[in-house]
Amino acid sequence: MQIMADVGGIPGKNCRGFCEYCYFRNVKGTTVLGCKNCPPGQIGCAHCTTDTNMTRDFIPPFQVLSSLQTNIFQTQIPEDTLINITGDGDVSCYPHLLELTDSINNMGLKTHLGYTSGKGFDDADVVDKLINNNVTETTYTAFATDPQLRYKWMHDPTPEASIEGLKRFCESCDVHAASIIIPGVNDGEVLRKTCEDLESWGAKALILMRFANSQNQGLILNSEPIIPSVQQQSVDEFRRLVEDTAKEYSLRVTGTPVCDPQNDTPYALAKDKNMEYLEVLTEVKAEATIITSKISAPYIEKIFENLGCADHVNVVATEQEIACLIRPDDLRAIDLSEVKDTVIIPGRCFVHDLVAEEILRSDGRFRLIHRGPDMLTADGEMSGTLSKTDVLKQELMAFEDLIELINYMGVPIKN
Repeated sequence: MQIMADVGGIPGKNCRGFCEYCYFRNVKGTTVLGCKNCPPGQIGCAHCTTDTNMTRDFIPPFQVLSSLQTNIFQTQIPEDTLINITGDGDVSCYPHLLELTDSINNMGLKTHLGYTSGKGFDDADVVDKLINNNVTETTYTAFATDPQLRYKWMHDPTPEASIEGLKRFCESCDVHAASIIIPGVNDGEVLRKTCEDLESWGAKALILMRFANSQNQGLILNSEPIIPSVQQQSVDEFRRLVEDTAKEYSLRVTGTPVCDPQNDTPYALAKDKNMEYLEVLTEVKAEATIITSKISAPYIEKIFENLGCADHVNVVATEQEIACLIRPDDLRAIDLSEVKDTVIIPGRCFVHDLVAEEILRSDGRFRLIHRGPDMLTADGEMSGTLSKTDVLKQELMAFEDLIELINYMGVPIKN
């Protein structure tokens, strides 16, 4: 179990400057997105404006500790609970990090440092102090273990100290390293060297993250490419990179948006070898259309085909590759002639309910629109911490919820 200690932070400001590949580099102003948390008659709420646009400065340590203590007192926490220090800036740049971890240690709890690049470590000795403060796990952006590449692409002012800090964490903690892959920059021989270093230092896992450089790959706050000169890497090319890397090293290698070769995610239930597990799901007794992402659509379609109900449940793909990042324009591009009277949209997509209804009824046909489960499968970041059994249980529960929603809200199938 993990309890969050949110320290806030603004990308570009509280991280010693943007990395070259940063998602937020070209974002100007605040975008009001709309989501399931918005009030019925209002587009925009804290989640889809402040939180998603990441416009909060670093939070004072007394406020972080106060919120943390409240969460602890309200929860019966097991002994192995980790406090996950997380934020929207760079955790290593939080000026009160040593003070905060020391206070958590004095509460008898261990700490997980959420995504950090290490750019805030001017001296690797600070890592030893963090380890002494009972930091036992961290998620660390490696990018590459070549200091020159970190300096050029991450604008890391002290790349040698950051790499040495990563090494010390690997030797003393559970380290989940992460690398956003820029084709032609930190793949190929550079990636091999990075993996060899991480493996020799004792890192537990590595997640490879596909670089998003277009709106349909996830740039929902700004449509301009982050680095126009970088050619987009196809999903299949990226999947092969993850699979090949996983075969070559003993590191636990996963990828996002695909894949986890060890756990068969995303959508382990779509694999033929796992078809037997579908027998535990409730029978589909109604018709509906599922709207999802370009990446998820083939998997979900395969699962409903294997359930024997492809004639009743059809899957419509948007151009957006990440389902929870679907926006109104993605829905507007759908051919409504393919959409049935009951429509299931992703639970976390950035579309206000009223806007979804307006778009999906714009052809004059009244349709019932409902949100499905927040997640149907585990992404690479989550899957890397789960077992195959955990993954299958999670997917079975999510698809059972989805089928029950279809049966309850959909048009009954005529025998």
